[in-house]
Amino acid sequence: MISFFRRFFSSKIGLPLVLAFLALIAVAFAAGDLSSTNFSGVSGGDKLAVVGNEDIPLSDLSVAANTALKQVRAQNPTLTMPEFIAEGGLDQVIEQLIDRYTVGEYGRTHGLRAGDNLVNSEILKIPAFQGPTGAFDQKTFEAALRNAGLSVQTFRRDLEDGLIEQQLLRSAVAAPQLPEKIARQYAALVLEKRKGTIALIPSAAYAPAGNPTEAQLAAFYKDNRTQFIRPERRTLRFAVFGSDSLKVNAVPTPAEIAARYKRDGAKYAASEKRAVTTFVVPTQDAAKSLAARIAAGTPIETAAREAGFTASKLDPQDREALAGATSFAFAQNAFKAARGAVIEPAQGTLGWYVARLDAVESTPARSLAQAMPEITDALTAEKRAAAIADRVAEIEGEIDGGTALADVARENGLKVETTPPLLASGQVFGAPDQKIVPQLAQVLQTAFGMEESEPQLAPVGEDQYVIFEVARTEEALAPPLAEVRDAAIAAWKRAQGAVLAKQASDRIIAKIRGGMSLETALAAENRPGFEREPIDLERRQLLAQQRGRIAPPLVLLFSMAEGTTKALEGPRNLGWYIVDLDDITTLPLDKEPELVVQPRQQLGASLAAEYRQQASAAMRKELGVTRNETGIAAVRKQLAGDPAQ
Repeated sequence: MISFFRRFFSSKIGLPLVLAFLALIAVAFAAGDLSSTNFSGVSGGDKLAVVGNEDIPLSDLSVAANTALKQVRAQNPTLTMPEFIAEGGLDQVIEQLIDRYTVGEYGRTHGLRAGDNLVNSEILKIPAFQGPTGAFDQKTFEAALRNAGLSVQTFRRDLEDGLIEQQLLRSAVAAPQLPEKIARQYAALVLEKRKGTIALIPSAAYAPAGNPTEAQLAAFYKDNRTQFIRPERRTLRFAVFGSDSLKVNAVPTPAEIAARYKRDGAKYAASEKRAVTTFVVPTQDAAKSLAARIAAGTPIETAAREAGFTASKLDPQDREALAGATSFAFAQNAFKAARGAVIEPAQGTLGWYVARLDAVESTPARSLAQAMPEITDALTAEKRAAAIADRVAEIEGEIDGGTALADVARENGLKVETTPPLLASGQVFGAPDQKIVPQLAQVLQTAFGMEESEPQLAPVGEDQYVIFEVARTEEALAPPLAEVRDAAIAAWKRAQGAVLAKQASDRIIAKIRGGMSLETALAAENRPGFEREPIDLERRQLLAQQRGRIAPPLVLLFSMAEGTTKALEGPRNLGWYIVDLDDITTLPLDKEPELVVQPRQQLGASLAAEYRQQASAAMRKELGVTRNETGIAAVRKQLAGDPAQ
């Protein structure tokens, strides 16, 4: 598809906005740690909203917003809270919080309950509250709630609401079936083919040549600070080391070598292995007859073949292994026979063994002196591994005890390095092509979630470790105007050009509706930089090519009426798209009946979500919901880092 479609995805979250929020705050604990923000002094009261007679604490909004941002950052690590808010993320958090309280309150109003024992059982299932033994730990539970800024009462209330929601809605949304008639309508859309043209009227074509005045630039920057926010950066100090970096004593003593030789005496004693060729017959008489023929000179393979059997060769094995492969009696006979002789037939599970002894491999006993090199190497490796594990545990204990990274490194002869400012994605801020030490990539998520305090130790590969700490944190903020002056001027020009580009798109659409072709209407503007792309696509081709990230101009093209022309604003003042749809055709659905099955399966989850939304809306209407817009606005400003707050 045309390259300028990709520009629609230049925003931090992308279009359309997809946010995967947790329904339960408790589930966030199960997935990891919750971050929270202290919102003391927020004006506008302490209520987010009132649902029926129940207040939703305003503090819940800050916790839920930080939790939601953390989840979105799993896909987009550099996303900032102001960008999250600008893309509508906070609004969705608010709606979900209100819906959650609404469902819980509605259930209680109609007699549903989630008792203390049921809530307790849910808490016991959450991994984040489990101690080292894997069982629920009260101190871990209290610490997790304290770190998240949640009271036990608030947390238990949220769990209770979730359990009531399950009672109310689980059966209503379980495995819904899309009616076949509706499924056929959706299936027909897949076979739809559309022809048209998409053109871009770039803001740059209408941007003013001159720069703004200082007053204009300052006012523009104040109103558009979120466009210039730099993501959070962290500078790390670290030391990478492996087992070869630590000095440990792993040389075994003579006593240890002698003890190992005694322990493994059977390994160093004289041993013998025997190889045989054998086959199995059903009776003792047959076995003796065939053994006699072989002893008289008939090759064992010939004797077996003529009797209707196949002889098999067994590799050299000791007495125990051979007994396991055949039988104890046969192994005893095999170790009595001479090389090349016929072994006396012996019975096994499947019949009687007829065999010839092919080879004897004898290994003489080894003295302590002869086995010493092998034992020394094995003991050295074992002792070194144990010593390294002990030393790593000691280092971890020193770190946990408050010893500084520099002191730990000096004591162990390690080199301390410092990274340039890093983004959560692992890129170097301002130099995306610069590489960082690969071992750090495995600990970045931890590094961006920890405080600037004591260092941490983490394994980063086989026999490799890294000690790291946060040396400096630079918050996600818009820099002073002077630092981004050129970028701000360019953005101001685009904004001014976008206004004129909108006027141009209106003129072009008016001409098209008056009968002029799109190409002629574009040419009449006499501006450089216009882009135009003819489109001739089936909907299923579009879905296959775009893999779920369909550019909004194409979404609009596939939702318009035939013969119409519409305009669509591009992101970040890129310009305006003109979408001109000429023709719609649809292939017969009867030729591909299997397409009807797909929407019934794929839209089941969407249908369940729709049922849930409709049920929540009805509950809201019955209970009544009053939002505290003043308080919400105050929290929004503080989350966005508004300097006025």
